[in-house]
Amino acid sequence: MIRKIIKIDEAKCNGCGACATACHEGAIEMIDGKAKLTKENYCDGLGDCLPACPTGAITFEEREAPAYDEAAVLAAKAKSAASPCHMQTAAPAPVMTMPGNSDSVPNMLANWPVQIKLMPVQAPYLDGADLLIAADCTAYAYGSFHSDFMRGRVTLIGCPKLDAVDYAEKLGAILKANDVRSITLTRMQVPCCGGLENAVRRALADSGKTIPLKVVIIAGDGRILQ
Repeated sequence: MIRKIIKIDEAKCNGCGACATACHEGAIEMIDGKAKLTKENYCDGLGDCLPACPTGAITFEEREAPAYDEAAVLAAKAKSAASPCHMQTAAPAPVMTMPGNSDSVPNMLANWPVQIKLMPVQAPYLDGADLLIAADCTAYAYGSFHSDFMRGRVTLIGCPKLDAVDYAEKLGAILKANDVRSITLTRMQVPCCGGLENAVRRALADSGKTIPLKVVIIAGDGRILQ
């Protein structure tokens, strides 16, 4: 089948191994000091490895490739997790207390709609705005999301795996049409969020503008990793 898949330029690869670490599917391996796509059917085409590469050695291409085999990926992960050297004791989930009245937690949402695919390309609130581009799950994983990230920002949310779209074109149009002051991207430490980060970076590059970008990576237990 013809589909989107990553391409690694070995001439640009410096052998750092960041892409192999970022690829949670295990499609990339380090061989003789170079990154290689060894399992094409493990590559989901979302590009979590792209932003991890410091030399720009990884790009997308459309070509004949085997279909993404999610079952094989999950089986490989389960086998790896069952290995004694990989077994860990899970940390206890943090205890969360709920306020007696939801009104006690201020709502920091400054705009509507918030879905990237529904957001207008041009709107008064986008001009001069500090943008928050958030992966859907981040607001659920991070308890103080409204106060720490949404306060004072225009919020756009999305998930490339659920929407099955490339947000780069829409985000690029928004950046071109408005005087955006800054971009904060919140994403989870999961492969599909790499597609969102890659779309933001491509949109920013295509806009031709120099806009400060801050990427915040959140773990499933709510910790900020970056």
